Amino acid sequence: MTDPADPRRFLDPAVLARIGRLDLRAKQAVEGFITGQHTSHFFGHSVEFAQHREYVRGDDLRHLDWKVWSKTDRFYIKQYESETNLRVTFVVDVSESMRYGKAPWTKYDSASTIAACLAYLALRQHDAAGLVSFDSAVRQVVPARSSMTHVDSLVSALNVSKPKEKTDLEQICRRVAEVVPSRGMVVLISDLLCDRGPLFRGLEMLRHRRHDILVFHVLDDDELDFPFAGTTRFEGMEEMPELLCDPRALRDGYLAELEEYLTELRRGCSKRGIDYTLIRTQACLEAALSRYLNFRNAVQKNGGRAPAGT
Repeated sequence: MTDPADPRRFLDPAVLARIGRLDLRAKQAVEGFITGQHTSHFFGHSVEFAQHREYVRGDDLRHLDWKVWSKTDRFYIKQYESETNLRVTFVVDVSESMRYGKAPWTKYDSASTIAACLAYLALRQHDAAGLVSFDSAVRQVVPARSSMTHVDSLVSALNVSKPKEKTDLEQICRRVAEVVPSRGMVVLISDLLCDRGPLFRGLEMLRHRRHDILVFHVLDDDELDFPFAGTTRFEGMEEMPELLCDPRALRDGYLAELEEYLTELRRGCSKRGIDYTLIRTQACLEAALSRYLNFRNAVQKNGGRAPAGT
């Protein structure tokens, strides 16, 4: 049995085996300085030819295109697209509601496993991974690094981030925008139990900074299916009171409100160009992540459009 005190328990071997051959690629150009597999919006002189521009005094003559000069009698400089590493920042919810789940597996364990395994994938492909954990405020910040040994720092930070307090995602997104100044990928992993208005304002703030945003919405099966029967006491979290009731009287209304909530989240993310994925805590996590990464890569290969039949 996995030791619950061992932070490397989040590096689930089954998940790593399933997603190990896949890529976590940016949808758009990124900023960086370490050679990787992602196109930068900066121009360099090292990889693939991008375009010409007219020579101006002071340009390096080594990059003159003499073939163009021989045909046009004008001087042009070759510009190339440099390749750069992707900086992935995992923003993980450690608020009190993330404690919910069937022991020993909670929403927090699912969120931490998603973050740890995707971080491992990013580091293995020579990208940089960092972490921000939060509840009502930022609790820990682990700067992005690209060394494989950095995964130990990330999982250790996840292991000590015990769920507590409530969530304030608008404030958190503002802080993430401050601590991640350059364009990259932001992976938000949360149960998103918050008002949608502040959530979308926070996500729009990150999109305005031109980050590629992925949202993994982690919910327990109980929250999605509401299987309760008989008189039940529901324990309040994040300042909510307890409730003693017959859940059968609430089920239809609860499920209708839930569906409206999930639809609003999906549409809101889609409207803003944000990837949204719902993750059930009791589902096969390796299959869910593999399916998502395969779909994302297929969309990118298809010019940003979903492949036929999906």
